[in-house]
Amino acid sequence: MSVQLAGASGKGIDFLLELRSEEIPARMQAKAREDLSRLFVGELAKAGIAAPRITTYATPRRLVLIAHDLPEATEAVREEVKGPRASAPPQALEGFLRKTGLTREALTERDGVLFAVTEVPGRETAQVLSVAIPAIVRAFPWPKSMRWGTASLSPESPRWVRPLQGIVALFGSEVIRCEVAGVTSGAVTLGHRFHHAGPVTIGSAGDYVGKLREAQVIVDQDERAAIIAVGAKMAAQGAGLRLVEDEGLLAENAGLTEWPVPLIGRFDEAFLSVPPEVIQLTARVNQKYFVCRDGDGKLANAFVCTANIDATDGGDRIVAGNAKVLAARLSDAKFFYETDLKTRLEDQLPRLDKIVFHEKLGTVADKVERVAKLARWLVESGVVEGADPAHAERAARLAKADLVTGMVGEFPELQGLMGGYYAAAQGEPADVAAAVRDHYKPVGQGDDVPTAPVTVAVALADKLDTLRGFFLIEELPTGSKDPFALRRAALGVIRLVTANGLRGELGRWLTQAVDLHLETALRRMGREVPSEPLYLSVQGDDRRLMAGDAEVLRFPIDRTAPFYGGVGAAGLHPAPPIDFFADRLKVQQREAGVRHDLIDAVFALGGEDDLVRLLARVHALQAFVTTEDGANLLAGYKRAANILKKEAPGASRHIAETGEEDPLSEVEDPEFASIAAEYVRTEREKRDYAREPAEAALVTALDAAEPRAAAAVEAEDFAGAMAALASLRAPIDAFFTDVTVNDADPHKRAARLALLARVRDAVHRVADFSKIEG
Repeated sequence: MSVQLAGASGKGIDFLLELRSEEIPARMQAKAREDLSRLFVGELAKAGIAAPRITTYATPRRLVLIAHDLPEATEAVREEVKGPRASAPPQALEGFLRKTGLTREALTERDGVLFAVTEVPGRETAQVLSVAIPAIVRAFPWPKSMRWGTASLSPESPRWVRPLQGIVALFGSEVIRCEVAGVTSGAVTLGHRFHHAGPVTIGSAGDYVGKLREAQVIVDQDERAAIIAVGAKMAAQGAGLRLVEDEGLLAENAGLTEWPVPLIGRFDEAFLSVPPEVIQLTARVNQKYFVCRDGDGKLANAFVCTANIDATDGGDRIVAGNAKVLAARLSDAKFFYETDLKTRLEDQLPRLDKIVFHEKLGTVADKVERVAKLARWLVESGVVEGADPAHAERAARLAKADLVTGMVGEFPELQGLMGGYYAAAQGEPADVAAAVRDHYKPVGQGDDVPTAPVTVAVALADKLDTLRGFFLIEELPTGSKDPFALRRAALGVIRLVTANGLRGELGRWLTQAVDLHLETALRRMGREVPSEPLYLSVQGDDRRLMAGDAEVLRFPIDRTAPFYGGVGAAGLHPAPPIDFFADRLKVQQREAGVRHDLIDAVFALGGEDDLVRLLARVHALQAFVTTEDGANLLAGYKRAANILKKEAPGASRHIAETGEEDPLSEVEDPEFASIAAEYVRTEREKRDYAREPAEAALVTALDAAEPRAAAAVEAEDFAGAMAALASLRAPIDAFFTDVTVNDADPHKRAARLALLARVRDAVHRVADFSKIEG
């Protein structure tokens, strides 16, 4: 169906919609504004009305939309529905007539096709709005909503985030009449709950913001946030302190107030014995307060709260009340902290055996055992240099102990951090305490990357264990779902490796991790763990867990075989998830401006899982392909590869048809390179020919470039390898200009195809150019 929308008639008119209710949670307000705008635009579009510009506001008590320059009415709309051909069978015509409700005579015929054309009369925008408002309320996607009043007895009654109390709907100065959940629209709203008694009558959208400001309501959430930001800084500066800024807390305070007034208060200095992160989190999460620092950068015994009234006493009573509540919260935190300090971290470890990490991967205690062994191995094998292996193992064994402390039980966000404090307090070496504190890092893209060797070893081991374990049991991310944060863990591994220049084969690290998971499985099954490395092998219909040449366990390849306490043997996926890392590497490097196809080109060579070396190769490749030599070599390579793909099998058949002895005649492999090269080598002794100058020049260039490129790659001088390849550009161009590859002489044809195969293989020493776009 095609619809021709009419233009507006008359001058543009502003429309105001205020949906007033009891308190809207601050965390829901930003999304609610987006949803209100989206639903409003959708409802108007159904009537063929476009809203040129929309403004939305949210306060704790109201959700507001102003649509600017709406038409007073729409003109007639002409709708056209395409039907069957005029010569179609009667059944098709009858079906179309039933669908449109028209007769055959009312249809229009054009070029042998029937159309149903109808004129829909224009509608007044006010009529459209009166229908749209109830539809928006009913369709609103609040994360949580409720029914209220007598209407709530029916499951069909409207729902809202809190009971809806009033609707202002003005099109210009005209009230749009509608009724939702027993609330009738009008032009009257309410001002500030405490500062303004009585109703506020709105004349139009144009005076809405101003009239509410007079009633001490600032409807613009951005203006409220700016008032809080400036006022909080000034309050801190007035006390000789510096405000600890927090954008999320700023937005939350703006969502909690309609007339914000920042106030500064103090708490007992005795609470400063608690770690500053605990104080800040207590103030932020429980009370929505900002904290301050003194001139030395240390946390001060001060907080900034945001009142919703302009108190006559300057806010003294408000500050006193808030200080009393904060003191109670800090007392709890101080109790947890001091109680936790009485128990050493290693004494908490037995409790980890009662916490399930994953039903198929054992307990947190099992994970701690694996991570401790892997962290030590990473140091002893030279992956992480400069760390004491005993310290790495010690830190890994203590890293999860704070999960069972009182403080982390109250504030899970502090896991790791509190362990670091407790480790330092009990006299652990500084590098051990730091590793306990920071082993979860980096958590997100903007998080700091650890550089202390012991911390790097533990953080890397923790993430490798998680990744390998969940790939082992095939609990993989799907689409946007990643319940075990495996993408984040892979990005963490990549950032740890690249930031610290860790050298080694990622596949080897993951293999070591899977061995430790297999050991966990054996222990859980009550079997002895062999001293030799474990590995999986497949024999017939069975999978075998081997230690050296000895079979440890055999089980059928199906999902009913018991392993890991019930997981099927098919869930033991032995291959390292290198491809998964390749995808994450592309995401991580995209922000650095690295092209994803170049990462694919290097990964496609296979066997390259040293991420530092891989990225050095990628960066050199990106610098090369953006040059004229690189672009022309890429074009020459693709031409050579396309010829090989198309012509090589045909060359084999052609030579076979001549009746001459041909080692290619029984081979159907379309990849001609190695076969053709062998053919040329053996046949050259029987029949050689004088190469054309451009052909000979390419051979000479390859003879020089191939060893240079190979030596440069071996030395990890990838820029030098690119320079060696660049010397092939002119000879390749001349070859394609002057030489006929598909020569009538089958021997020349085979030799020239083999030469192109040498070109392709020389380029593949650096990257698979077939993966490069352009």
